[in-house]
Amino acid sequence: MEKQEDKLAELLVQNGLKRTLPRLKVLDILSKRDSATSQPFLEKVMGSDADRVTLYRILQTFEEKGIIHKVLDGQGTANYALCTTGCSQHEHHDEHLHFNCRNCQRVYCLDAVRIPRIKTPPGFSVENISLTAVGLCSYCSDNKSE
Repeated sequence: MEKQEDKLAELLVQNGLKRTLPRLKVLDILSKRDSATSQPFLEKVMGSDADRVTLYRILQTFEEKGIIHKVLDGQGTANYALCTTGCSQHEHHDEHLHFNCRNCQRVYCLDAVRIPRIKTPPGFSVENISLTAVGLCSYCSDNKSE
């Protein structure tokens, strides 16, 4: 059975990227979270493994390569989550619902809730679709009555 770190290293190789400790650590953090992750949170967790500029470049490169996608939370902060396997440098296929919890402020990618294909008028070309729902996540809903 392939270890998680081997899978993450292979993901970098498949995308023509060097296997560096900061890149592997960012992928490891994102792969273990059940919600999208903000850059400030990543900065805190990365500690001395990567400065702010290095982290920004990693996130930008990963987004360009189709490894991660960006979604904004209710305050306009960029959050990042791993893409599905169908994404590439030239195409993102993360047309799923994003859910912002108004209580805990987490942003969830609800992969099972797909956004239907949108028919546009002639001359219009859709490059990216983003749909966000706001409410209480399952954790906050369960603890609301306590």
